[in-house]
Amino acid sequence: MRSTMDEKNCSLLFLGKQDDPYVEAALQFCQRNFTDVTAQLGKWGDTLPEELKSWHGDYVISYLSRWVVPEYLLKSAKVASFNFHPASPEYPGIGCNNFALYENAREYGVTCHHMSPRVDTGPIIAVKRFPMFPTDDVASLLARTYAYQIVLFYEIMSLIIEGRELPASEEKWTRKPFSRVEFNQLFEITPDMSKEEIAKRVRAISYGPWQPKVKLQGFVFELKPQPDH
Repeated sequence: MRSTMDEKNCSLLFLGKQDDPYVEAALQFCQRNFTDVTAQLGKWGDTLPEELKSWHGDYVISYLSRWVVPEYLLKSAKVASFNFHPASPEYPGIGCNNFALYENAREYGVTCHHMSPRVDTGPIIAVKRFPMFPTDDVASLLARTYAYQIVLFYEIMSLIIEGRELPASEEKWTRKPFSRVEFNQLFEITPDMSKEEIAKRVRAISYGPWQPKVKLQGFVFELKPQPDH
């Protein structure tokens, strides 16, 4: 086991979402506690910076990152590459909170796991769970998810600072990652659906500008949220 000082001098690559307060807090924690931190923040659709092809260090940390980390970068980390996934192991892939709401799950959570070339399939390090409620919607579930996720981040990073090994959870991913196609299908509402099915979909995906889309005889109509009066 390496000393605390050695751990503080290790090199980190931090990948995260741009303009997000939780990501900024996580990054600032790393910069305060480690002497060599490379950071890249981006949005959906951004290209992974070319300069990362020459990066080599100890840890790659993904926190709400918009990139699928390529295999060459995973191999560039001498100690570990791990991700903080905003869902429990029952919900890998995209749209995890949406599918939990759609399935009316009683429990949700956040997961820290080693990264592998295929998204959300690597060995799990730790899971932190919390209850879901019938009153939850996307906004309320995301708010609690991000609060629990930053706590899990501090706990895992504290182990590294203290020179301790990362734990190995006994939990496993329970299904293959949800795909973009499955996520997009969740937005679709058709006339043959029951009231219950429509209500489930509206609850699962209504969030700001993201609203259900009604399909009628080949036409697609996007429902718009009504302004508050």
